[in-house]
Amino acid sequence: MTLTFAMMLTSVSFAFAKPDEGMYTPDRIATLDLKKKGLKIKPEAIYNPAGGGLSEAVVRLSIGCTAEFVSPEGLILTNHHCGFDGLVSASTPEKDLVETGFRAGNRGEEIPAKGYQVFVTQRVEDVTAKVRQGTENLTGEALAAALKKNSDDLQAAEQAKAPAGSTIRIQMLNSGYFHYLYQTMAIKDVRIVYAPPRNIGVFGGDPDNFEWTRHTGDFTFLRAYTAPDGTSAEYSPNNVPFKSKVFLTMNIGGLKDDEFVFVMGYPGSTTRYRESQSIEYARDANFPFLSAWLDARSAALRLIGESDPEKRIKYQSEIANFDNYRKVYKGSAEKFAKADVVEKRRAEEAKFAAWINQNPERQRKYGEVLPELKRVSEENNATAKRDVIFGRFPSATLTPVFKAVYDAVNHTTVQGKNLNDTERAAKLAEIKASYDGREPVYEREMITFMLRELAELPDGLKFEPAEKLFGSLKGSARRDAEAAFAETIATGEYASPERAAGLYGPRTMDFNQERENILGFVEGVAREKAAQAERNAKFASQIDRLRLLYQQGMAEMKGITPYPDANSTLRFTYGSVKGYSPRESHYYTPFTTIKGMIEKDTGVNPFDVPQKLIDLQKAKDFGRFGQGDSVVVNFLSTTDIIGGNSGSPVLNGNGEQVGLVFDGNYEGLGNDMYYDPAKGRTISVDIRFVLFVTEKFGNAGWILDEMKLVGAGSKAKAASF
Repeated sequence: MTLTFAMMLTSVSFAFAKPDEGMYTPDRIATLDLKKKGLKIKPEAIYNPAGGGLSEAVVRLSIGCTAEFVSPEGLILTNHHCGFDGLVSASTPEKDLVETGFRAGNRGEEIPAKGYQVFVTQRVEDVTAKVRQGTENLTGEALAAALKKNSDDLQAAEQAKAPAGSTIRIQMLNSGYFHYLYQTMAIKDVRIVYAPPRNIGVFGGDPDNFEWTRHTGDFTFLRAYTAPDGTSAEYSPNNVPFKSKVFLTMNIGGLKDDEFVFVMGYPGSTTRYRESQSIEYARDANFPFLSAWLDARSAALRLIGESDPEKRIKYQSEIANFDNYRKVYKGSAEKFAKADVVEKRRAEEAKFAAWINQNPERQRKYGEVLPELKRVSEENNATAKRDVIFGRFPSATLTPVFKAVYDAVNHTTVQGKNLNDTERAAKLAEIKASYDGREPVYEREMITFMLRELAELPDGLKFEPAEKLFGSLKGSARRDAEAAFAETIATGEYASPERAAGLYGPRTMDFNQERENILGFVEGVAREKAAQAERNAKFASQIDRLRLLYQQGMAEMKGITPYPDANSTLRFTYGSVKGYSPRESHYYTPFTTIKGMIEKDTGVNPFDVPQKLIDLQKAKDFGRFGQGDSVVVNFLSTTDIIGGNSGSPVLNGNGEQVGLVFDGNYEGLGNDMYYDPAKGRTISVDIRFVLFVTEKFGNAGWILDEMKLVGAGSKAKAASF
């Protein structure tokens, strides 16, 4: 790394070609000149390194969502789908809290959200210069080792100085373009306060997911508790509500079209600066496969739940998650194709190549980047459509019997190793543990799916062990044979842990063709995965260096410092309330109301509006939360969000909460790699609908009593029930 680039990191200001794009680290907020956009408070009121900024109220949930403190008593607002797992874990077939919702009448009735933790970000610091100190003249493995040592040493030194209960971690972002320090604190006792019923919290279900118009009350109230001395502690009836030093104010005055808004949250993962070959791989191989794979997983769990009500309850959260991400990957692949994203990135790369060739110094620094990226990517991606299958198969979770047989065959036949009696006994115990709670139907369906995917590979990528077994068969005959083979694995002799563990010993059983078919196929999988691992290791050893140079060169050409890719850490994004045109001659306005929700009503899940909500609309009994002749339910904005932002607060120019992020639109999918300002939109619950449902529909007005409300009608006292 040259000194020139190290200087460039700190000297170039942020600039972007696309409006409202960017998931900024908090330390960059002051550089964005947001007053012109509509921000009415000072940037340090949002994030202040000395403490006290609004960002301290925005937290991350352990299940991968964002949430926020909305009272001084540890009250938390997040999405219904973010509280879903907590509702499921507290449900029974007789009392499904997802279906009915949950209302605590007071703090004593709040119930544990099992497995949940809250992580509070206490400090964010760009430590790129510190991590890179003394590495300017290093390259290759020496550079990597020096960066790791600097990072580890800095992390250890900062951890030694951190307050009790705080954790320091330093993360590399963008293939090493940035290094950031994060100081966080965990709160371990989280409880459910209020969640609306399914036909509000999940209204529209999968058909409406990522769609506009939308009418979903996707919100839940939780509460954080600590030990009486304020330290983090596991659940105890003696714990007390966490004292939130900073909490958000609710503004119920309403929004208008084009109004400035901003979002704070924990977006999961983006790769906005990837080369064209990476986008092509996602479009043509990875995303289509992941969409099909998640669809198969969801279908298998639904099949299990059809005959077992308890498992229907147990698996509904997983099914919802699979359905959500299936649509993400399907829509992303479609977006890349329709928007010519690969072609646009190649056009940028052509400009980059021309820029490099204009200057000998640039040729020296960046001349190898594009040719080498093309070479290593084409070499690695030649088998991409087959590799994505074996990247997910076998799995100890999804296919435990197949995985046990695979591990044994890989150890003994492929690697030529043996286990002694003591090691085999330990292996048997391990296999028994992996079989505990397994679902034979799930395993059968997943193996069948993988065999079908292998069958559909193009010529030149066919998997020979599968073709040897099924290649002579066509159509339904092949599918039937594959299903029978999957059934034999899921419920046959190796469903016995003892038989699976016996594969680590000498062969003692008589010849059996069915058994030989399984073992031969599994051996083929093991050899294929070994070859794939070798290819992946070779690719990984080359790609990070090239991607870093690619980002450096692109940034230098454009005269910018890029915002870091998202990595589940605290970020800021801004935009405005705005509709969009999904296609020619169509325009979507940015607000929906209860009236539109009732227009969708069929009386059947997922479009069954609760009768009480219909009655409240008919009576125009909106309390202080109405606008005109209804209550606004959802709205659109141009803020740049991704998975992980679910539950993020939407705030107005005064820093007051006006909404709750819960989704993006279908036309904006693919935004992990490509941002489309014309069509990409954030879908949020209007804060007035959140509070209206809680008070008027849910009879939980006591919750609002501890919150701070401003705006029209805010001085009216919440009703007590």
